[in-house]
Amino acid sequence: MSDTRRRVKVYTLNEERQWEDRGTGHVCCSEAASLTVTGEADGSVLLESRISPDTAYQKQQDTLIVWSEAENCDLALSFQEKAGCDEIWEKICQVQGKDPSVEITQDPVDESEEERFEDTPESGHLLELPPCEPERLEELAELVTSVLPSPVRREKLALALLSSGYIRKLLQLFRASEEADDRRGLQQLYQIVRGLLFLNKATLFEVMFSDDCIMDVVGCLEYEPALLQPKSHREFLTKTARFREVIPITDSELRQKIHQTYRVQYIQDIILPTQSVFEDNFLSTLSSFIFFNKVEIVSMLQEDEKFLTEVFAQLTDEATEDSKRRELVNFFKEFCAFSQTLQPQNRDAFFKTLANLGILPALEIVMGMEDVQVKAAATDIFSYLVEFSPSMVREFVMQEPQQADDVKLKRIVSTDSTLSLLTQKSEFLSFFYKYCMHVLTAPLLANTAEEDPDLTEGAAKVNPVCPDNFQTAQLLALILELLTFCVEHHSYHIKSYIMTRDLLRRVLTLMNSRHSFLALCALRFMRRIIGLKDEYYNRYIVKGNLFEPVINALLDNGTRYNLLNSAIIELFEFIRVEDIKSLIAHIVDNFTTALESIEYVQTFKGLKGRYEQEKERQSRGFSSAYSTPALKRYLYGQTCRPRTGSSAGNRMCVFRRRSDVQISDMYTI
Repeated sequence: MSDTRRRVKVYTLNEERQWEDRGTGHVCCSEAASLTVTGEADGSVLLESRISPDTAYQKQQDTLIVWSEAENCDLALSFQEKAGCDEIWEKICQVQGKDPSVEITQDPVDESEEERFEDTPESGHLLELPPCEPERLEELAELVTSVLPSPVRREKLALALLSSGYIRKLLQLFRASEEADDRRGLQQLYQIVRGLLFLNKATLFEVMFSDDCIMDVVGCLEYEPALLQPKSHREFLTKTARFREVIPITDSELRQKIHQTYRVQYIQDIILPTQSVFEDNFLSTLSSFIFFNKVEIVSMLQEDEKFLTEVFAQLTDEATEDSKRRELVNFFKEFCAFSQTLQPQNRDAFFKTLANLGILPALEIVMGMEDVQVKAAATDIFSYLVEFSPSMVREFVMQEPQQADDVKLKRIVSTDSTLSLLTQKSEFLSFFYKYCMHVLTAPLLANTAEEDPDLTEGAAKVNPVCPDNFQTAQLLALILELLTFCVEHHSYHIKSYIMTRDLLRRVLTLMNSRHSFLALCALRFMRRIIGLKDEYYNRYIVKGNLFEPVINALLDNGTRYNLLNSAIIELFEFIRVEDIKSLIAHIVDNFTTALESIEYVQTFKGLKGRYEQEKERQSRGFSSAYSTPALKRYLYGQTCRPRTGSSAGNRMCVFRRRSDVQISDMYTI
């Protein structure tokens, strides 16, 4: 059995300043003074890091060791047991010649800034703090502000605060100042507590965010000097924000961790200014504190064998009230979101547990509710399941196709992780286009209804698009995004659907929309179709004269140089470069006069040049090519087939008139 003391998770900090799980393994410290983590799944090396004498290692929350190896390479080891963390920490301190009692081995120091400070006799001692008294708060505030630029002095101040229990004394003083309505003292305490957070020390956070301190910390942050009246953060956290237990949580440690995480997240997101205002990584330890709390919460819930079973029992029980079921769904949504902090192996185990407990049938019940918010939450949960196992979801959806929920299917199609898989599942695609595609396109067809030519003059006509409804425009844009994907990946099914329903013509009516993003979505749909260079599509476009709304949009756009203009020009430039003859002939034959005024690009002149070159080439070789059997059959519409029961040489032929042949027909030869 492996030593659980050395069992760790390896994390790296990405460019978005979020911790990414790199896997679980066992760490050891070799004689060559290097940390090596071997993956427990396959024995691969997850991490190999030499302990450098100049690297600053930091110990956080008793089970974390964090350090930076390069300019943009932050690493963390999260230990399963405190004893293992202490053991590796001692080895690191031994290599660097440091006292294991410190929480950080050293900080990067700018010599020009710190050299004189380090040489002073007092540099090896803790900073001397002023007495925690109302008349000395201004002095303390200045001290806290002055140490922020210096990593070494920040560390010394943090040690001084911890060694004397100073933080709790400050919070006692805050309560006394608030009772006395000492506004100046309260504003100074705001500056002090805010500065303590910016020290970016996990050891301070453990004290400040403990149960007996965190609400007083929030209280200090209510008295910002720039405000005429203090904020009401404590009132919100204690009265407005209510902790709802969908199933009673008996583990007091878990309850405490959930409360703490919510409140610390509130401090980071609501109370403190955005991190972009400050230096990079200024509050990175606070983000790490929240991240590892979430990991711990999910792990503790997973280990509770009865909890999830009870949740599912109530979720699927017909006697459960709708309000209760709504809370259960929202809990699962939050739970699944938290699970994204787990390492892949544990995350897979988590979703397998949900699948075995019957999450999909439960979601099917929930999606039948009329509550829009519940449906949205259930769809979010469903998306997590799709990312985990698209095959499992497809099998479930196809079990009862007549009762399948179309919202779920839309979510399946729109999830990136399943797109390439869907293209290979012809059975599923047949099911989707039979039962669900009409639901997906219904809003599009309803909002692109063509005008009825039989309406008498003065009668009301159907508006081909909802120009003033932004919500409808957004919905149509999402539908077009899905249809554009289908064109690229579903080939036969979507081609048949487009042509039988004349879908492209309906889509191109959206080129008239006042919402530019919707017009661009319609254009992108057509661009994807033309990009396939499929002659079936090309003939459909030519026959329906479907370039007309695109060219009208270009002309209506006038001389404005915008994204719509560029996108339309790019469409025609693609046709020119790829030399799609049937489309070139159609464009030149029908729209030369309309486009000849556009001279700021050479695209349309180039199209006409291509057309004339091909026409000239055809005319030069026409007399000789005219006699070839293949061309003669094409131009005159000759089709020959053996008579029934006759020899191969005895054929029946049908001809069409020469006048029926168009230049566009010649371009397809």
